[in-house]
Amino acid sequence: MSRLRVLFRTTAVRLSALYLILFSICAAFLVFYVTGMSQRLLEQQTKEAVVAEVTQIEAIYNRAGVNGLLRTLERRARQPGANLYVIAGPTGEILAGNVASLQPGLLDKEGWTEQAFRYQRYTDESRREGHVALAHVFILSNGLRVLVGRDLQEPEKFRVLVRQALVVALGIMGLGALVIWFAIGRNALKRMDRMSEASTKIMAGDLSQRLPMSGSGDEFDRLSESLNAMLGRIEKLNEGLRQVSDNIAHDLKTPLTRLRNKAEAALAHKATNAGYRSSLEEIIGESDQLIRTFNALLMISRVEAGAAAAEMSDVDLSRSVEDCVELYEPVAEDEALRIEAEVPAGIHISGNRELIGQALGNLIDNAIKYAQGADNPLIRVRVERRDQSVVVSVADHGPGVPSARREDVVQRFVRLDESRSKPGTGLGLSLVEAVMEMHHGTLELTDTDAVAENNRGLTASMVFPVVIG
Repeated sequence: MSRLRVLFRTTAVRLSALYLILFSICAAFLVFYVTGMSQRLLEQQTKEAVVAEVTQIEAIYNRAGVNGLLRTLERRARQPGANLYVIAGPTGEILAGNVASLQPGLLDKEGWTEQAFRYQRYTDESRREGHVALAHVFILSNGLRVLVGRDLQEPEKFRVLVRQALVVALGIMGLGALVIWFAIGRNALKRMDRMSEASTKIMAGDLSQRLPMSGSGDEFDRLSESLNAMLGRIEKLNEGLRQVSDNIAHDLKTPLTRLRNKAEAALAHKATNAGYRSSLEEIIGESDQLIRTFNALLMISRVEAGAAAAEMSDVDLSRSVEDCVELYEPVAEDEALRIEAEVPAGIHISGNRELIGQALGNLIDNAIKYAQGADNPLIRVRVERRDQSVVVSVADHGPGVPSARREDVVQRFVRLDESRSKPGTGLGLSLVEAVMEMHHGTLELTDTDAVAENNRGLTASMVFPVVIG
């Protein structure tokens, strides 16, 4: 019983019940409407047939008199399926016809009988209830009264038959609708129970849970799909938050320790003003590095949270890449490197110009950092169309990244240089990947030269999936 109460609380079951009630009302109205229309149509046809016959009888009386009228009515009364014929005297006694008895007073008024009446034929004296008929009465000039009518037994049978057929058909349809309604409600309740169980686990902290989907593509599946996408996003953000907390605890502990040691060393030893100044400059350098690290973390968190998604606009990618290359050319020249750009004009995408520039700057900065001392000092920046996408690639000829470690280097604070001899925070590629995810693109890492045994180099490609111009 409690299960049924829960079932009736669901929206799907309530809607189904409402539809079933409306269907029942419409079905009942249809039954009465069809049978009523059928009855009225048969009565109309009956009246038209009786009126036509009355006209004929009046014409026969006017032409052949009473004797001709009697002969005609006697002949018609003996025919199979004959109408009702009665000739009565002025006082109402039946003189001729095929009717044994009538309701009293039926012949007193000329015209149509006010309502259907009962009568008995000569052949069914044992039939107590008699027949039901509708008749027209007219009075001749000599005072004789003539009744011409039609039995309503067949029309009544037809009306009852139509009503029974409609009731049976609609009853079967109603039963089928009830079964379907119960099945749909029960199925909906089971699916809601499964969704409730998954929601309970999610609220308990298990963000790996997902709402179940039946694969039918109905509104429940669409709702589950949207909520699962939201849960996936939340899980990723939580995982990112956890990783940031762990990274801050581990990777920022060392620079903070160095900062403290430098300050402590400056206080512990007597030094000149120049010594204090040198110590302060080192402390400021360490502080600047920490600020850059925190700024990079904030930028990644901002991008992953979608805060910059509303700032999307049409970006002249060709112009942005050329500006970024021009900005880093002096830096590359200082390191005895050169940057070569292959940028077709007029390539546009939908995106965030600031973040795209930041991501490309990180890739070029990494290329400059790791290409120092390489046999080939060339860094190639290229923009090209690939099917329905635009690819911005930065290729260097440095030591490259082993294929087994390419998933690791995009994680926060992960650096292949375990000694930390090169400057950096280990957040550059993490920011690039976050920017590409926001643009629904991908970051691809491949070898620049797959033939060389050493220093294969690295080609980092930003693949934007949608081309506007």
